[in-house]
Amino acid sequence: MEGGSPDQESIGSGARRSNVSSGSRSRNCKEFLSRFLDSKGLTTELEEWFELISNRSASKKPAFDVPFELIDLQKFDYALEGISFQQLIRMPSAVYASTSEAAEATAYFAVEDFLHASVKGLWEAFWSQEEPMPFSVASLYNENLKFYQAEKAVANGKLGGLCGTCILLKNPRHPHGKWDYILELALLRPDIGSLAIDNDRQPSPLLLGEALFYAIRVLLSRSLSRLNFSESSKSVFIILVDSQYGGVVKVEGDVNKLEFNMNNVYGCAAEWVKRHSKIAVSPIDRIWNKLGNANWGDIGVLQVLFATFQSIAQFAGLPKHSVEDLAADHGSRLQARRAERQMGDTKVNGNGLFRFQQRSVSPEIVEVQDESVKIESEELMKLEVGSLIWMEDSNWQKGYQINEVHSTGEHVYYITSPPEELGKSLFLYVGSHPSQLEPAWEGMNLWYQVQRQTKILTIMKQKGLSSKYLPELIASGRIIHPGQCHRSSSGGNCNHPWCGTPILVTSPVGETLTDMVSGSPFGTDEAIRCCHDCLSALSTAASAGIRHGDIRPQNVICVRSSTRHPFFVLIGWGHAVLEERDRPAMNLHFSSTFALQEGKVCSASDAESLVYMLYFCCGGELPDLDSVEGALQWRETAWSRRLIQQKLGDVSTVLKAFADYVDSLCGTPYPMDYAIWLRRLKRNIHGEDYGKEIDTSG
Repeated sequence: MEGGSPDQESIGSGARRSNVSSGSRSRNCKEFLSRFLDSKGLTTELEEWFELISNRSASKKPAFDVPFELIDLQKFDYALEGISFQQLIRMPSAVYASTSEAAEATAYFAVEDFLHASVKGLWEAFWSQEEPMPFSVASLYNENLKFYQAEKAVANGKLGGLCGTCILLKNPRHPHGKWDYILELALLRPDIGSLAIDNDRQPSPLLLGEALFYAIRVLLSRSLSRLNFSESSKSVFIILVDSQYGGVVKVEGDVNKLEFNMNNVYGCAAEWVKRHSKIAVSPIDRIWNKLGNANWGDIGVLQVLFATFQSIAQFAGLPKHSVEDLAADHGSRLQARRAERQMGDTKVNGNGLFRFQQRSVSPEIVEVQDESVKIESEELMKLEVGSLIWMEDSNWQKGYQINEVHSTGEHVYYITSPPEELGKSLFLYVGSHPSQLEPAWEGMNLWYQVQRQTKILTIMKQKGLSSKYLPELIASGRIIHPGQCHRSSSGGNCNHPWCGTPILVTSPVGETLTDMVSGSPFGTDEAIRCCHDCLSALSTAASAGIRHGDIRPQNVICVRSSTRHPFFVLIGWGHAVLEERDRPAMNLHFSSTFALQEGKVCSASDAESLVYMLYFCCGGELPDLDSVEGALQWRETAWSRRLIQQKLGDVSTVLKAFADYVDSLCGTPYPMDYAIWLRRLKRNIHGEDYGKEIDTSG
């Protein structure tokens, strides 16, 4: 983890700085930190700003975004199943915490133990059970801003001066810790929960100002560090807790934009907060129960654990076992639980399900016989060839007849036709019911496939993006189920298993590349045409700031219609990246290197994934991969030995040149030059009629 000198590296990037400018800024930064010592000074400078944003948000949404989306927390929750966290030192009761010095000391011990249990459990579950945990926990003393074990601080009479608890990177040369080694900082303050109740579950401005003060100190210390950080090190998580409640504050920004004014350190820090920082604040939720045990399965603790997980990743890189990998095991655990409870026994009611009904004449719950069950188990989202499915939107209803049923291995999709146009084929995707949370992983895949993709395609339509290489949104809405619907309102759902289930209908229909190359790999013309068409789709989407984020053979179809030549359409836009907080899909074989390392996309990420897909479709061998580390190692080997370029060069020289171009861009901020590569690829497509087709995208 040790890197070059502060004059040679800037945090989170490979950008170089001159020794002169870097050295000058380093000296200014050290002097600034020596004067930036009191959180109250920063809070005072921000008072009017806090009041302004509070007034703006009074009648609208909260003043700050949340640091984590609910669906990401849900995915993380499933990944944590089976992972043991154990806090051994109980948090003292709030009744005594403010009146007893012994209870206050125990509270600091409990916070240290809680953070230790959190980081230890996450490290062993996601990174390594064999390697020792490279982190420690210590408390921060306010008078000299140095680190001590809480027990030693209390023994030395320094309890009153403790101001925070940190997770630190271990370093034998600095056993007492350094500020740039801080992963995460927790502030133990009284009455966070009660104050938050009066403030829409948000921390008070005084507490938020204190959190910003410590966040700025951490970020500035990292800017002076010799450690190699990831790009995400420009953010820091501050945990706010009392003896019952807690929340997370995420502060993100480039401190190189902080203009040092040694005569007004708090004023210039406040200006940086207002102009260059991005602040996200979670609602304050319960952390500890009345017995002092952490509620490990509840959302309050889950937010803290997710912040700790992301803090570890800033120092240790992406884990060996991704959140997606561990969350995927939920389905198998669910099936095992069902087997334990004999829920899969076909001898029960003949279909493996018990039906119960509460009768008004008796308080008992009795089993209902099969004859009285109006909704048969076979109706639970099972659609077959010949079925007619009806969909309603806000203004109309429309039917679709199921012609074919297909499966990608992750989800089922259908080829359908409107009854009035049986010769017209469309793709139809059925999502998961809004209340159906299990099986979780399958439900999440369906959410991306239907609800999120509907959102992306709608945005494309609204922005006027049009290309024959992009899917077209034909319709979206909800299933109209058989029988009478007993919805209480237009926005609710009745108890029918189909009620409210979302549907997405798209065009055109084609054969996925997975099926297409299962018999034989691409020839030259197919490979070049596929590259051109996918690149054209990416170019059109990129013009509106949309990245695909999930390019793989299952998400490209070959369309053979009445046109002279077949063409390829890039589908599966559910994981598209629209803004900074969006995350691409993680695929060990086809995700870009940057996506695997940072969980984000760069300008060339989709093109890199396209190269991997072409390599596979042209007969390239993909290794068995079971970890992110293995996937990154394979990519490094394949590119350094030019295995990918050689394989594509056997098919076409222009594809080899394209792979070289993408290799030169990987991980850099430089934009893709779509236009020049679309022209080069088009010139190499045999039989292309240049005089008739107009390619608006390139």
